Amino acid sequence: MDLHLTPQALAFRDQLRTWLRANLRRPWREELRDPAATEDSLIALRRAWQKMLYEAGYLGMDWPAEWGGRGATEVEKSIFDAELSQADAPPILNILGIGLLGPALIHHGSEEQRRRFIPPMLAGDEIWCQGFSEPGAGSDLASLKTSAVLDGDHFVLNGQKVWTTFGPWADWIFVLCRTDPKDRYGGISFVLVKLDTPGVTVRPLRQITGESEFGEVFFEDARVPKEHLVGQVGDGWRIAMTVLAYERGASSLAYSERYDRDLGCLAEACRSAGRLTGAAREKIARLLVENEVMRANGIRMLATFAEGKAPGTESSLEKIYWSEFDKRFRETALDLLGPGGQLLRTSPGARPDVDWAREFLWSRAGTIYSGSSEIQRNIVAKRVLGLPQA
Repeated sequence: MDLHLTPQALAFRDQLRTWLRANLRRPWREELRDPAATEDSLIALRRAWQKMLYEAGYLGMDWPAEWGGRGATEVEKSIFDAELSQADAPPILNILGIGLLGPALIHHGSEEQRRRFIPPMLAGDEIWCQGFSEPGAGSDLASLKTSAVLDGDHFVLNGQKVWTTFGPWADWIFVLCRTDPKDRYGGISFVLVKLDTPGVTVRPLRQITGESEFGEVFFEDARVPKEHLVGQVGDGWRIAMTVLAYERGASSLAYSERYDRDLGCLAEACRSAGRLTGAAREKIARLLVENEVMRANGIRMLATFAEGKAPGTESSLEKIYWSEFDKRFRETALDLLGPGGQLLRTSPGARPDVDWAREFLWSRAGTIYSGSSEIQRNIVAKRVLGLPQA
């Protein structure tokens, strides 16, 4: 396994850094600190930033050029993610479309679907959300009950999705729905639904952070053209596994860059507050070592990509590691910073470096969404270690 960057990869990294210095207005954390910032204004800012990246040719990095991508290598894509994290750039708004649906369409969609949906997805003209979780089907995804019944040239959808990230802001949703109630896995299909379709209702959900990034989506006799079915009827579970593999994997290098920066901020905050004791140094050093382990795992996964292999069960290992590390890091930060670390960004006297309280609250979700830690451990036990089913 060669861990050194090639001259081509180094040239790409330098070109990207130059572009970021010329085009990034200010770090994302400063945008969040702006007293005039609202959820709407921050969404608009992220949409505009995505458009700039798209026009510069930096979105759909590893996708074929014929569908609007850059045709770059997985190594260059990983460099792109890491450099944006290091520069503290605004998060890409259409992350669910580009990160999850796009690869699913490339692998399983029709030529017509790719040409219709991918360009506006990359440009930020159509924002996507994910309709997987239901009130009774989260970690046990195959228990989903939202139904789709074929009626002429349309599927008729009935049911409810919940914890729908970007639901209140999205234009489209990709939905797992049940087309055969007797077949647990083979009776699931994957359809694309426009959110202004009659019979579709989106309601925002207020989170513990005070934000409404999540929503719940209701389908009541919503009619969806059958050409919006991805793959064949009953292919939904197989397509969902492709989506989840991309969701769980290959982001750890970008995470490592972010944690590196935040650990530096934590050390400086403790120093300036007179709280950098020997015990605090030991805790921060332990987190630094754990972050380096995550970075090494990310590089190992990248080497797998460089050999032309798709993400597999190693994505479950990545998911467990970063989500559990994130909880430990944020809990330790609040412990070391004391009461001042618990102020949200909008509170007078809040720290200007990192919104520590918000990061702590958000870290509780990481071990639940995209397959809980318990589910990931079962996958590793069964598919990596070969242990028998309990």
